[in-house]
Amino acid sequence: MALLDEVIDANGGIAHWESLSRFTQHLSIGGTLFSGAGHAREFKDVIAEGSTRTQSVRFTGIMGGELSGSLQPDAITIESVDGEILRTWSNPGLPFDAGPQILSDELHLIFFCGVTIWNYLTTPFLLAHPDVVVEELPSWKEGAEMWRRLRAHLPPTLVTFAGEQIFYFDENALQRRTDHDLLGLKVAHHSWAHESFGGILVPTLRRSQTSQPDGTVNAKPVLMDVEIFDASFE
Repeated sequence: MALLDEVIDANGGIAHWESLSRFTQHLSIGGTLFSGAGHAREFKDVIAEGSTRTQSVRFTGIMGGELSGSLQPDAITIESVDGEILRTWSNPGLPFDAGPQILSDELHLIFFCGVTIWNYLTTPFLLAHPDVVVEELPSWKEGAEMWRRLRAHLPPTLVTFAGEQIFYFDENALQRRTDHDLLGLKVAHHSWAHESFGGILVPTLRRSQTSQPDGTVNAKPVLMDVEIFDASFE
């Protein structure tokens, strides 16, 4: 069995995933990318709801619980608690040369968090999309463990931060690390503490740090921490 097939089976199976259309998460996001941009607590203790099939995510309770923010394929919006649209950004996208300071703008921050959470939640099933090209790489030694790896080339129709990414899986075929360029940095995202929500395994903790050309991860700074408290699919 190919590595991607093993991974998808271990995480809930493609048939079950394709029967789902929506997700809801209770989560917090933080780290130096946020504090450095002046948004240390804007994504603490929020609800994210979205589609498993299209890149659509709505955050409720952001900016101190006073606002909502939405990522849609063609627009980013910021809304008041009663649904009034306060700001809109049509046809969003981050410039390839954008640095972390771009997250100081709230619309860019919502775009960043929406893409991050959607891609995080839909992987590894996202890698089975017919327009995604994957190849297995030599295994990687992570401490005392050997992790298998896939390099994925993602199509331009999918909003991501990097068209090429490397995914690492442990002996149980669970995703443990992802490497790609992010805001001008080489970044490694570690994920762990997998839990089953409605038959889909989700890593509930994720930490993003910069990395060296040889793949060594720098302990500091911690660019981003994601903690998922609860999740559901339907």
